Amino acid sequence: MDLAGVIRNIPDFPKPGIQFKDITTLLLHPEAFRYVVDTFAERYENNKPDVIVGVESRGFIFGAPLAYKMAIPFVPARKPGKLPGKTIQESFNLEYGTDSVEIHVDAIPPGARVLIVDDLLATGGTVAAVKRLVERMDAAVMEAAFVVELPPLKGREKLAPLPIFALVGFMVE
Repeated sequence: MDLAGVIRNIPDFPKPGIQFKDITTLLLHPEAFRYVVDTFAERYENNKPDVIVGVESRGFIFGAPLAYKMAIPFVPARKPGKLPGKTIQESFNLEYGTDSVEIHVDAIPPGARVLIVDDLLATGGTVAAVKRLVERMDAAVMEAAFVVELPPLKGREKLAPLPIFALVGFMVE
């Protein structure tokens, strides 16, 4: 499956100099979307996580159907103020600013093995914050899975020694 061929590049979004990898065009191809979810499910079939955490918002697109397919809980990691219950929060730097992420305090049981799912690995700041949240809940992140990785931005190195799985890599223009 040529995933790179169905992912659109949007120059200067959300600000000048950023080359945004738009996965919404991948979603227009049901066979590509199915391939992503099925490939992730096959990868974790014999090393099943207890919980999948999807990172807002595009991580929900891939994490929720993966959790459904694997019959395990799905936990959304959201921007501040989006979850209705009591939450814990972590802040992080983006390649174009700063932000925070939250998870419900009762969403992940202690000792759980967690898979983090997001659409894209760039600098790794968002997933590093989610990983810290999971660890604050006395759970362990077993791996982080992405559709796209931008290797020149060194997110993999920032997240080391966390195992990383990505389906396609792009060089930054």
